[in-house]
Amino acid sequence: MSAYPPAAVRPLPEPLARLAVHALDLHWSWNHAGDELWKQLDSVLWERTRNPWLLLQYVSQARLERLADDDEFLGLLEALDESHARYHAAPPWRPPGAASVPRVAYFSMEFGLDEALPLYAGGLGVLAGDFLKTASDLGLPVVGVGILWQQGYFRQLIDAAGSQTELYPFNDPASLPVQPVIGADGARLRVELSLPGRVLRLRAWQVVVGRTMLYLLDSNDPLNAAPDRGLTGTLYGGGPEIRLMQEIVLGIGGWRLLEAVGALPEICHLNEGHAAFVVVERARGYMERHGVRFHEALWATRAGNVFTTHTAVPAGFDTFSIADFDRQRLYFEQYVRRLGVPWADVLSLGRQHPADDREPFNMAWLAVRGCAWVNAVSRLHGAVSRRLFAGLFPRRPEPEVPIGYITNGVHMPSWDSPWTDALWTSASGKARWRGDVSALTSDMARMPNEDLWKVRNAERQDLVRYARERLARKLARHDETAAAVEAADRVLRPDVLTIGFARRFASYKRPNLLLHDPDRLLRLLVRSGMPVQLIVAGKAHPRDVQAKALVEQWVRFAARPSARASVVFLEDYDMRLAMELVQGVDVWVNTPRRPWEACGTSGMKVLVNGGLNLSSLDGWWAEAFAPEVGWAVGVGPAPNDEEADRRDADALYRMLEADIVPCFYDRDTAGLPRRWLARMRASMATLTPRFSSVRMLQEYVTGAYVPGARELAERTADGTRLGIDLARWARRLAEHWSAIRFGPVTSHTDAGALTVSVPIFLGAIAPDDVRVELYADPAGESPGAVCEMMRVAGAVPDDEAQHYSVTVRTSRPERDFTPRVVPFHPAAELPLELPLIAWAK
Repeated sequence: MSAYPPAAVRPLPEPLARLAVHALDLHWSWNHAGDELWKQLDSVLWERTRNPWLLLQYVSQARLERLADDDEFLGLLEALDESHARYHAAPPWRPPGAASVPRVAYFSMEFGLDEALPLYAGGLGVLAGDFLKTASDLGLPVVGVGILWQQGYFRQLIDAAGSQTELYPFNDPASLPVQPVIGADGARLRVELSLPGRVLRLRAWQVVVGRTMLYLLDSNDPLNAAPDRGLTGTLYGGGPEIRLMQEIVLGIGGWRLLEAVGALPEICHLNEGHAAFVVVERARGYMERHGVRFHEALWATRAGNVFTTHTAVPAGFDTFSIADFDRQRLYFEQYVRRLGVPWADVLSLGRQHPADDREPFNMAWLAVRGCAWVNAVSRLHGAVSRRLFAGLFPRRPEPEVPIGYITNGVHMPSWDSPWTDALWTSASGKARWRGDVSALTSDMARMPNEDLWKVRNAERQDLVRYARERLARKLARHDETAAAVEAADRVLRPDVLTIGFARRFASYKRPNLLLHDPDRLLRLLVRSGMPVQLIVAGKAHPRDVQAKALVEQWVRFAARPSARASVVFLEDYDMRLAMELVQGVDVWVNTPRRPWEACGTSGMKVLVNGGLNLSSLDGWWAEAFAPEVGWAVGVGPAPNDEEADRRDADALYRMLEADIVPCFYDRDTAGLPRRWLARMRASMATLTPRFSSVRMLQEYVTGAYVPGARELAERTADGTRLGIDLARWARRLAEHWSAIRFGPVTSHTDAGALTVSVPIFLGAIAPDDVRVELYADPAGESPGAVCEMMRVAGAVPDDEAQHYSVTVRTSRPERDFTPRVVPFHPAAELPLELPLIAWAK
C-alpha cells in the first residue's frame, strides 16, 4: 500500500521536488531543522500557520521558481535532506536482552500531533500524539489508528460580553498534511462495514510521523448516504447512536484497515475504551483464519491486547443501553452470527453482571475483559482505578484488583523552547531523547546559574510578546478603539513573575480556585516591589453551562481596570497556545479536586523549560512532588464542598504570598535568584527525564509489549493449542466453581509460628487447576499477607477432600487469616483473565 506521490498534489520545480516529502512528514512539528527554510517560503504565512503543507499550496509559482535558483535556499534544503536521512538512519532503541520489539498498533479516538492536524479535544489526544512522536524517536515499530474528523473539536471565541461561543471550522483534507492510502489496484483504499440495508464505506488516510505512520478513517465518502457521511463529522459529537457507530468505526474498521494495508500487529494498545471493539474484531478474524471457536480465539489473542484507562470517575466511561444497540441490531445480529456465539455472550463482555439484561454495555468493561494488560496513568490513578474496576473482580481484595499503572509522560522535544533546546543540547547532546534518559539528571545538575536564568528570561520575554500579539488581535476583532488595541503592547512585563493556568474548564479541575478571593488575588498581583502577572486560558465543553460561567468569571476579572496590566485571558486554547505557555511561564498552577485528575500532563511540559509546578497533590504530581522541586496544595482527598475549596484557596494564596513570590524576587549581588534557580535546576534535572514519554514508552515495551508478544506467540503456536487449552480450562472452572466447599479450618500458634490447615472439596476441579492460599488483609502497620498452602503429602482423603496446610511466622492473631481458593494456570494472566475466588469464610 502507498499514498499518491506527494509531488502530484502540486507541480514543484524539479530542484524543490523534495519539499513535498518534508512537508508531509510531521517530524517538522518537533524537529526544527527546517524552520528557516519554511520561513523563507513565506515568513508571514509560516508564523500564522506553522504548516509546511499549507505553505506549498499558498506560495505562488513565481516564488517557487525563484527559490529553485536560489543557492542559499537550496543549501537549506540540502541540509534538511541530510538531517532527515540521519534521523531515519539512527539505530532503534531496544530493551536490554531483547533482540526486537513487537509490532504495535495504537488505537485512539483522538491524536494531537500539531495544530496543523486538529484531531484532538484535550490531553488524551495530545498524549497519543506524543506517544507516536516518541515511538518515532526510538525507532519502534508502532502505527497509530484513528479517525479523520471533519470538524474535530470546537474553536473557542470569547465575545464582547465575555461569554464563550463555539465555532466548528471544516478540516479540509486538501490543506491537512495527510495523504489517501492507495490499494493494490491503484484506487483509493476503502474499508467497508455492512450495515442494515447498506454498506458503510470508510476512506483510508495516512500521516507520516517521522519513522512512524498514523492511519485514519473517515466516512465522508460521496457513495455513502448523507447520515453516514456525517458519522465521523465531529469528535465527541452527537448522541449515543452516533457515538456507538464512531466506536465501531475505530475498533472494527481500524482493525480491518490494518489488515488491508498489511500492517497487522502483535500488540493492540487501546488508548481508553473507545476502541474496545477491536478485541472482538481481532478475535473474529483469528477465528475465521484458524478455524477455532470465538472464545478460543479471544483467549489466544487477548495476550496481545493492552488497555490504558484514563478515567477517574464512573461517568467517564462510555456506556450504551440495549436500546442504543437495538437501533443497530441488524448490524450486530449479522456480525454476531459470524462469531458463532449467542448475542448475550457478546453483551456479557461489557457488563459487570453478565446475566443482567437491564445493565448497559460498558466499553471499559469490554476492554478489561479483552486485554491481558491493563494500566492506569499514574500511581494514584492506579488506586482509583482499582476501586472503579473492583466490581469486575467480585470478592477480590481491592489491592489485588489487577490494574497496574504506567505514569504518563510527555514528548519533551515537542514542548521545549528554542532556548532550552540549546541548553539541553549543550548539556546532553542532540540524541538525548532517543535512549537511556537516566544520565540527563547529572548533565543538567551541572548547568551554571547564569545560563539557567538567561534562558528563563528569554522564554518569559517571548511569551509576553506572544500574549500581547494574541490579545491585540482579539481586541481588534471586537472593534475596540485604536488606543485600546495599542494598549495591548503595554500589557504584561518581561521581568515579572509569570504564572500560567490553562486547561479544559471543568468543575472538578477548580479552574477558579485562584479567584476564590478576587481582591486578595489583586493585591498579590500589584504588590509593591514584587509584582505578579497571570495568563489564563481554557475551553469549557459546549454543553457545560457551569464551566462556561467559570470562563466568563476569568474574562471579567481580566477586564477590570486594576487587573488589565497584570491578567490576560487568551481565548481558543490549543496546542500552539499551550506550547507558548509551557515554555514561558515561571509557575504552572493546577488545582484539581483530588483524586479526580487521572494524571494531568500539562504540568510535565513546563519541566523541560525550567518552569515550576504549584499543584494539588493529584495525578502525576502526587508522585513527583518534593519541596525542592515545587509546591503542593492539599494533603488528602478534597471533598466536593465549599469549605474544602476555601481551605485550599487560602493555602494557595498563603504559599504565593509568603514563599513563591519572595523566592522569585530574592536576588544576590549579581541579580540572580539563587533559591529559585536551585528549584529550577532540581526540577529540570530530576523530573524532566522521569516524566518524559521516553521513560513511559520504554515501560510499556518492557512491561507489556514484549511479554504480551511472547505470550501471544505461545498461545497461537501449534494450531492454537495453548489458546484452546486455556479457553477449555476457564470454561471448566467457571462451570464447577460454585461447587467448591471448605471443611473446618484448624489453626494453632507455637513460638510465633502459625499453622493453618483446611480440607477443601474441589468436586470436578482438578487440584492442579487451582491454588490454595492463606490470606490476611493489611492491618495497621502490618502489611497484607498471601501464602500458598500446600497439599498435605500422604493425607488420606476424607469424603474426597483435598487437605492443605501452611505454617507462617507472624505476630498477628489467628482470626486475621483466611484460606481461599483461586484459579491457577501457568500461562494465564490472573486474576485478570479469570476473576474467580472462593473463601473459607
